Amino acid sequence: MDIILQPAHTIRGEVRLPGDKSIAHRALILGAIARGDHTIEGLPGSEDIRSTVSCLERLGARIETRPGGLVRVRPGTYPSRAPLFAGNSGTTARLLAGLAAGRPAEVTIDGDDSLRRRPMERVADPLRRMGASITTAAGGTLPMTVRGGSLRAVTYRPTVPSAQVKTAVLIAGLFADGDTMVEEPLPTRDHTERLLRAMGAPIRAAEGVVALRGPVELRGVGVTIPGDVSSAAFFAAAAACLPDSEVVLRGVGVNPTRTGFLDTLSRMGARIDRENETRHLEEPAADIIARHADLRGISVSPEEVPGLIDELPLLAVVATQAEGETVLRGARELRVKESDRIDAVVANLSRLGARVEALDDGFVIRGPCRLRGARVFSFGDHRIAMAMAVAALLAKGETVIEGSETAAVSYPGFFDDLRKLLG
Repeated sequence: MDIILQPAHTIRGEVRLPGDKSIAHRALILGAIARGDHTIEGLPGSEDIRSTVSCLERLGARIETRPGGLVRVRPGTYPSRAPLFAGNSGTTARLLAGLAAGRPAEVTIDGDDSLRRRPMERVADPLRRMGASITTAAGGTLPMTVRGGSLRAVTYRPTVPSAQVKTAVLIAGLFADGDTMVEEPLPTRDHTERLLRAMGAPIRAAEGVVALRGPVELRGVGVTIPGDVSSAAFFAAAAACLPDSEVVLRGVGVNPTRTGFLDTLSRMGARIDRENETRHLEEPAADIIARHADLRGISVSPEEVPGLIDELPLLAVVATQAEGETVLRGARELRVKESDRIDAVVANLSRLGARVEALDDGFVIRGPCRLRGARVFSFGDHRIAMAMAVAALLAKGETVIEGSETAAVSYPGFFDDLRKLLG
């Protein structure tokens, strides 16, 4: 589906974001193996989350939505065989592989064409070391069949910084005897560790190592999911770039492992403030106020990449409005996301008239540049579609985004909320 956007003079107002997708996946999966009452408030309605719900129900979990939107999750009878369809969600596929590894059953995980192109050996390898039998398709992709059972604890160092791999290993570690340890070359988002601790798991995290002693029986808790900071980033970016703009984003999660984009935006000169900070089950949240400012180009180091990996296409859009050169290195992982995000960003911004150069592991953008409207493409990638919507607001003339419906993978109401802020 195409959507047509016109340039904007300013963006103002406030919005409450859908619940954080990363926390939601983990709250659902851990709740499906917990003892006692486990509830979730603020579960987002994105396609990725629906994929996780569907897969867990196939694995026997009972998931019901109560009046007012409260979701209750209970374990059920785990089947001996289960085909699971993860849709477009790499988080669903990789985290459920960790769950399946600890159960004496055979589970086959598949996904859509996009997900079938994404690497799965990075999660299969440590789970095999723990004792699971796992096969992947040629090239190490989906479909992936996991035959779980008795697991042993391991110490594992991922070759690529990945919160999904870390989480899959820790979930499997719940069923293993001894200390399961993940050594992180660079820190990644830590929602799993925070939630496991709240659910009674003996977990330790210090100096680049996360350790969990198993086996563990989790206890259910009441999870309140804050607004998704990755979704908030699009409106904060638009406010930073458009004159006389001010956007208030209510109740957004501000876990320090997830605020890399907001911190980077501030480093570029944007005015980003926080108010009304709260905390629930170790997860901090706040209202974020983003205002326009003159922006300057920066260099993003490889060490910063894991903390803003999802927002890097959006950073490229912001960089077109910044004075000077913005350089990103160490982000080769962008090439194996829902699309090759480096190529997608460079192709689209070039069509819009930006001065952009692709690197093997990133990009270089020279600004500021007056973008011009054109036809751009989502490449089947929700974050590319939403980043191009922000670019369209900055361009002179009409911009057409082809495949805009992919935004629903993470943020079904994105274009409605954008229109609201544009008045």
